[in-house]
Amino acid sequence: MSSPSPPSLGSLLETAAPAVSLPEAEAIARDVFGLSAAVSPLSGERDSNFHLRVDGAAQFVLKFSHPSEDPQVTAFQTAALLHVAARDPALPVPRVHLTRDGAPDWLFARPGEAPRIVRVLSYLDGEPLHRAPASAAQRRNLGAVLARLARALQGFAHPAAHHELLWDIQHADRVRGLLDHIPDPQQRGLARRFLDNFEAHALPVLDQLRAQVIHNDLNPHNVLVSAEDPGRIAGIIDFGDMVHAPLVNDLAVAAAYHPAQADHPLAAMADLVAGYHDVLPLQEEECALLFDLIAARMVVSVAISGWRAARHPDNRDYILRNNRLAWIGLESLDQIPRAQAQDYFRHLCRKD
Repeated sequence: MSSPSPPSLGSLLETAAPAVSLPEAEAIARDVFGLSAAVSPLSGERDSNFHLRVDGAAQFVLKFSHPSEDPQVTAFQTAALLHVAARDPALPVPRVHLTRDGAPDWLFARPGEAPRIVRVLSYLDGEPLHRAPASAAQRRNLGAVLARLARALQGFAHPAAHHELLWDIQHADRVRGLLDHIPDPQQRGLARRFLDNFEAHALPVLDQLRAQVIHNDLNPHNVLVSAEDPGRIAGIIDFGDMVHAPLVNDLAVAAAYHPAQADHPLAAMADLVAGYHDVLPLQEEECALLFDLIAARMVVSVAISGWRAARHPDNRDYILRNNRLAWIGLESLDQIPRAQAQDYFRHLCRKD
């Protein structure tokens, strides 16, 4: 039996995008965006991405949106980057490179295919977080940069900000059907227990929390650190999962990729939370739900990645890149009672 896919949320993840050739990418970079560049492919979950190197120095990313992506959603992402650049110019996030005509994007169409939005963003140099040595200082700095990004996005609004996204943990209950196809019965039961917990404790009160547009995907592949100083955050990339959601969800997503690395299951996550709280203080009700939301993100991760890997075996390694980390995280969180975890985060957030 094939696993079900939520039709309203899963179409972008079910269908592979048509390939774009290197000569096509090179011509568009040159003729549309004014960039004569050496072009090489980059991996991506939905978009078709290319690395551009101009004159051996300046670097950019050429992005072709997925043909199933709503153009308004792509416009939403671009507008958010422009908003962030105006609010906090020093934030290490990509900048939008305009076309020759001064537009933020361009429409690419081939016969028999749906049109696709094409954009060029600045390329941020640095070491991917998942390859760099970890430290408490690095995690605190990451929390602080995420909080700065959240502050920069405050007040930003767009008609597509409320679009539905399967990775959005405010919809975590919608992946329940995908859990049926986790082959290991113990892992399947673990994921179901945490999803039950989310539905019982978090889902009923999410609409009472502070909400705004959030990045929503601060996994280690979307963070760059300085090669010379791995504790310094050099970039936050990939704004493709942005959505309007409870503010604390952004922190929960980020924390989900930092499972236990010390004697306490929540110690590594605590560094991230502390760094965030120093810049943008969390409210009491947000601290109380962090444990539930972190676990929900891990459940969403194992559910979606397993489902997608079965459908796109050619991209299996990329899709499953964070799967093992999510299972380690769930097993780690299973060691601590919910009430104890809540007290832990509340105490952390009350520190001066």
